[in-house]
Amino acid sequence: MSEHGLERRQFGHRARLALPPALAFKADDQAHAARAMWNCLHAWWQMMPKEKRTLANADAVIRQARKDVEFLAVLPAQAAQAVLKTYFQAWKNCWDGRADAPTFKGRFRSVMSVDIPQGRDLQIKRVHRRWGMVSIPKVGRVRFRWTKDLPVGKNADGDNRITGARLVKDALGWHIAFRVQTLEVASEPHQGPEVGIDAGVNLPLALSDGNHHNHGRPPRLPDGTADRDKWLSPQEKAKLLRLEQRAAWRKRHRKPGERASRRLHRTYDQIKQLRAKATRRATDWQHKTTTAIARQYGTVVVEQLTIANMVKSAQGTVEEPGKNVKQKSGLNRSISQEAWGRTIAMLTYKTARQGGTLHKVPAPGTSQRCSACGVTTPGSREDQATFVCKNPDCGFEANADWNAARNILHLYRMGRALIPAAGRAVARRARRVKPATAR
Repeated sequence: MSEHGLERRQFGHRARLALPPALAFKADDQAHAARAMWNCLHAWWQMMPKEKRTLANADAVIRQARKDVEFLAVLPAQAAQAVLKTYFQAWKNCWDGRADAPTFKGRFRSVMSVDIPQGRDLQIKRVHRRWGMVSIPKVGRVRFRWTKDLPVGKNADGDNRITGARLVKDALGWHIAFRVQTLEVASEPHQGPEVGIDAGVNLPLALSDGNHHNHGRPPRLPDGTADRDKWLSPQEKAKLLRLEQRAAWRKRHRKPGERASRRLHRTYDQIKQLRAKATRRATDWQHKTTTAIARQYGTVVVEQLTIANMVKSAQGTVEEPGKNVKQKSGLNRSISQEAWGRTIAMLTYKTARQGGTLHKVPAPGTSQRCSACGVTTPGSREDQATFVCKNPDCGFEANADWNAARNILHLYRMGRALIPAAGRAVARRARRVKPATAR
């Protein structure tokens, strides 16, 4: 932060590319080359002695590989250097306990992406109210959707500029994610009120002051089961059902060991596009909702949730079969669809950007305890939506998620906060491998 109350911030902006088929093939080739470069680096790492696993040796290896292997040469030199730096950073994250050890990247399991580390190579220009042009190394000039003002041309300087970008492909096609650096006025401490937030499946976000944030669409079907496609319109749901039936029919008539036909792959691609459209709408709702919360409240309190344990299957084993397996699987799908972890991550950096703070409190008991009398009585949580305190001296009735949100805020006010999570805090994982052994 400077003396004048300014601070340098970095954020990303993602835009859709309008790639013609010929240029899309070039981008695909670069992404496959980047994945192959990663796999070659990983194989080299496992083969070399520990004392020779240095950045200089790895750099010499990839330079020689780009000369000897023809299909690796389609990857720009700067993008290959970015793969190298990302690979070494992955090992550093592993040694620091923040991530697992890097592994080989599969063709169908990994995201197709290419890094453009230098912003000067992009040569961005706005040509229309809705479109801009960007230069992609070894691909060419490509149009992209202009949905946000970017520091380019006369608006760019040493403090406000685009430092790089990354090409990412999903079911909807190729996108470009710009890395933008700006100099903004430092946020003053947020003077807004305190609020506790409970993430649930009946109400996506229940606030302690009663301001609930819903999707605007029924989150569950009339029979109580989870609606997998709640972000799709009725017409899109009907189309998705037809595509799934078509894919099942074509797969059923395929002979054992026979490769999938192009028609089946095309049907799978259409299904992925609809699924990706639903995910994009859900993420858009999360961004808008978390931005509104960060602007309104100065202190946000949430639960410390272990989502991986919450979505474990209840199927059990042959000797000890589980109970209510179907109901638990439906609850697991609902929890996964709400993407609570992504919501908390958005709140973490958005509250810090607005000058607020985000805190986490222990989760056990918040949904069973009465927020009026503070007593935990068995049977008070009647279902996902209803809480009726069974304490004879209380009898408090409220929405179950709202009651939990009030308990979450009460724990913070009692000094039970676990982790002040303002800023991009990273939770360290337990060290499974000693650094000396990993190296």
